[in-house]
Amino acid sequence: VQLQASGGGLVRAGESLTLACLVSEDIFKDKSVAWYRQTPGKQRDLVASITSRGRSDYEDIAKDRFTISRDNAKNTVYLEMNNLRPEDTAVYYCAASWGLISIATIPTTWGQGTQVTVSS
Repeated sequence: VQLQASGGGLVRAGESLTLACLVSEDIFKDKSVAWYRQTPGKQRDLVASITSRGRSDYEDIAKDRFTISRDNAKNTVYLEMNNLRPEDTAVYYCAASWGLISIATIPTTWGQGTQVTVSS
């Protein structure tokens, strides 16, 4: 498997959820990994990214509530989401790319999505 996302589910507003992205070792050791999210009819938006050296960056939608991290022993990147809101409802995808990932980046490798639903 290259990237495999998991951890989605149904939660209530204010609750927390942690997504996991299992990454193939050859990708994990060299590439940055990011989380994106997408709702029906809308473009896929960057949420947060982390480089192979652990530098993390967040888009405004994720600042102060979400934390991206990586576990080098497990080849896994996590997205901890706190104080979830109904507007966070989306399919969340992880993706990998060389260098820093920004909104201009078009990752070449994607995992399957995992659905996050936040009820009010």
